[in-house]
Amino acid sequence: MKPYQSVVIQDCGEPLVPLPLEQFAVLTPHPYQVLGAPYGDRSPYWLRASVVQALVRAQEHLQAMRPGWRIQIFDAYRPIPVQQFMVDYTAHELAQKQGLDFETLPPSEQDGILNQVYQFWAIPSLDPKSPPPHSTGAAVDVTLMDADGQPVDMGSPIDEISVRSHPNHFEQSFDPKSQHFHANRCLLRQVLIQSGFQQHPNEWWHFSSGDQLWAWLKMQASSEQFWARYGRLDD
Repeated sequence: MKPYQSVVIQDCGEPLVPLPLEQFAVLTPHPYQVLGAPYGDRSPYWLRASVVQALVRAQEHLQAMRPGWRIQIFDAYRPIPVQQFMVDYTAHELAQKQGLDFETLPPSEQDGILNQVYQFWAIPSLDPKSPPPHSTGAAVDVTLMDADGQPVDMGSPIDEISVRSHPNHFEQSFDPKSQHFHANRCLLRQVLIQSGFQQHPNEWWHFSSGDQLWAWLKMQASSEQFWARYGRLDD
């Protein structure tokens, strides 16, 4: 159990609504759908209504600072079956990179690989008290596109299982390229935080507003009490 999963959820009942994709850059086709993730009739480009509004504000902040730049939506709402699919896919991929077949590994070695996966991917829990952030409709994975429509280099790809994914990984480097990556990550964080989001401690691309992780991070930064206003949505 992760620390933020102890946060109380008082779901406000706000609906899941489609993102205004014409205002953002979007990956098409969606990367997880290409892999076969089982979204059914749900869309990966939906979020809770207030979270959509906050993301629009973040886009406005970005364009005020960098005219022509856009937030690129990588992933948003993720039903539990999709979370399970992606955890399984990532575990098999990680094993394969080590020259191993996940299915034939003994349970102890499978657990070791899954522990690496769970540093970045939330457990696909069906417990309503500990939903994966993306399954609440309150979390979004994003990056930046410049005014020429080119991806902004953040130093590592989204979903990479490594320390390079940590938001401040490049902060202490004196290498000019590394400092450039860090500046890009800081810009992304600035426009999202300014709009009410909180950033995942291990992932430069993951931001949320209103879920358990958001509430827990808010409490770490103040003496106030927060609770999550978004819980798991029915699949």
